[in-house]
Amino acid sequence: MTSSGQATPSMAEATLDVAIAGAGPAGISCAVALIRRDPSLKGRISVFDRARFPRSKPCGGGLTGRADQAMRALGLELTVPSMACDRGLIRFADLDRSVSLGRPVRIVRREEFDASLVAQARDLGVVVQEETPLEDFSVDADGVSFSAGGARRRAKILVGADGVSSRVRKRILDRAGTPDGRPIRLFRSELSVSRAVWQRYADTMVYDFSLFPNGMRGYFWIFPVPGDRLNVGVMHDPSTPLSGGDLERLLQRQLQKYGLPMAEAVRGWPAWGYDSSRAVSSQRLLLVGDAAGIDALTGEGIAVGMEEGPLAADQILVALRSGEFGFGGYREALRHATVGRELALDRQLARLLYHQERWKKLLPLILFDQRMVEMYAARVSGSLILTDQKPALLAALIRHALHYRSRKVAFGRALAVRSPLYQLRNGVPIRVGPQVGSDHE
Repeated sequence: MTSSGQATPSMAEATLDVAIAGAGPAGISCAVALIRRDPSLKGRISVFDRARFPRSKPCGGGLTGRADQAMRALGLELTVPSMACDRGLIRFADLDRSVSLGRPVRIVRREEFDASLVAQARDLGVVVQEETPLEDFSVDADGVSFSAGGARRRAKILVGADGVSSRVRKRILDRAGTPDGRPIRLFRSELSVSRAVWQRYADTMVYDFSLFPNGMRGYFWIFPVPGDRLNVGVMHDPSTPLSGGDLERLLQRQLQKYGLPMAEAVRGWPAWGYDSSRAVSSQRLLLVGDAAGIDALTGEGIAVGMEEGPLAADQILVALRSGEFGFGGYREALRHATVGRELALDRQLARLLYHQERWKKLLPLILFDQRMVEMYAARVSGSLILTDQKPALLAALIRHALHYRSRKVAFGRALAVRSPLYQLRNGVPIRVGPQVGSDHE
């Protein structure tokens, strides 16, 4: 290996057991899981990434309880500065709902966190080749031929952990005949603020849904990061079309309402939501992390990737031992794992909450049912699996039906106060303003 992270000629010529495209949390967790489960794989696995670490990565940076659990299971440690948030604040207009997080969510800068994971993986014997992008590949009966960093290489298995623009994902979905739809859109920036302003958010994660009347189907966030800085952004579901310019303007407008400085360096990126009906593997190919799809409700991807990596590793080990490389059972293994079940539930919730009009019925459930909020907070903390709480979820829906009339009136008042696009008529919020995507408030 050269000092720049490029492969030596002998490494380029050797056939790897596993090549992993992408050195983010998903790719690294897959590689570490393989080494932990079978130390003889040292030197037979390589991770390739187009970037040099530390590299810029737009993300909210929240390490949930499940991310903590995944790291502990892999023997990885949090070695970079973080902010421990033990409180969540859910907001719509003048309605605030505060909830305690049983286990704090730790907010990190992805630039630092991802670089730390790469360093720890290298210490365990994982080969990580930086500035070596996956350029193309082909699958044959004996393996995968691929180009990375200008060199032609061979591997028995190729793992796509290469994010939203994954070449591996495109190949798998093309073969399955299921092209992608519209992606989730996220915009994020990091603000430098005064110590007094920073301290207001130092232990709190803010999720603000107030932009729904303006056409956004998602939330605005404020997360604290070390050094008197705030990670701010918006997540938008594609159920309602908004342009990148619309979303950036909504982000800046919301910052102004909070009295925060305007974001100078806003970075937007797309992301695929996880869909259990889509293929995540084909002959000698697997997907993990953002390439397989993130949480469609929250946009969370770190814990998802770090839980999927070991699942893929288990499938890979079986394939290496058996010589069967079809990976036909991977999708079902992912669907039945906790991470897959939780992702499938959140996809269903996202389709309900982010619907163009249905949000006016579902958002009050979040705002007025404290037990529902506490249950989701326990899920974020990692102390509860939401898909195992079907009786409690059903009870929340029954409570919502019983109290819907009073909740609708209270929500309608908040909606009318929040935006002149809506007026309250007989307790029902009626849209009277411009259409979605308008610059009007």
